[in-house]
Amino acid sequence: MTPTYQLTDTHTHIYYHANSERLDVQLKTCFAKNISRLFLPNVDSQSIQPVFDTVAAYPENCFAMLGLHPCSVKANYKSELTIIEKAISNHKIYAIGEIGLDLYWDKSTLDIQKDAFRTQVKWAKELGLPIDIHCREAFDEIFELLDELKDDRLFGIFHCFTGNLEQAHRAIDLGFKLGIGGVVTYKKAGLDHVVKEIDLKHIVLETDAPYLAPTPFRGKENESAYLYYIAEKVADLHQISIEKLAEITTNNSKTIFGI
Repeated sequence: MTPTYQLTDTHTHIYYHANSERLDVQLKTCFAKNISRLFLPNVDSQSIQPVFDTVAAYPENCFAMLGLHPCSVKANYKSELTIIEKAISNHKIYAIGEIGLDLYWDKSTLDIQKDAFRTQVKWAKELGLPIDIHCREAFDEIFELLDELKDDRLFGIFHCFTGNLEQAHRAIDLGFKLGIGGVVTYKKAGLDHVVKEIDLKHIVLETDAPYLAPTPFRGKENESAYLYYIAEKVADLHQISIEKLAEITTNNSKTIFGI
């Protein structure tokens, strides 16, 4: 039976299970829930190969992004960037990511996080690719950077968006979609109130698996198949069917990634 809709997970680390039975089991569960497009961001040089092993195993469903995660920006970040840049030149990718700023774990690396971000935005612009932004406790700093780098070649997704309504509109005005994940299902997070006010043309769905599992799996390992519960929540907030939500958000993902 042909599925009546198609959901897209725009950000999953499902490749952590590359070359294992768990990958096959998790993807089979995804397909059963009409989740047939998954975008995979690496985090550092060590995670490049698992991404491409997963893409090779499921070329019709899994699509690569490459970048250096801000939490992986350490003293050796320039050599990491060199390795990632070489991998980009040798592979088909659909975004630069995940990249950004994280001041939750380590504020001392802010300057080199910014330098790594500028370098990778330059790659994205040269390649005509979107960027996939990780932003944790760094909205002011990331907006300052984006204002500095803004031009008509800058676009992408604010991955795992958890900001307020003002920050949501600012991200949209800068040319970004909002990646909505499991946090929208958390009762006290407040993200549901923000998402309810945002036109769906600005939203894509994601899991960030294995992190940030939605209710009713909060606190457990997340899976891309749980995207269904995120979609269900967003559809409910906008009082539309999950089929319609899937159509809108998957089309948004096609606009961003070009596939």
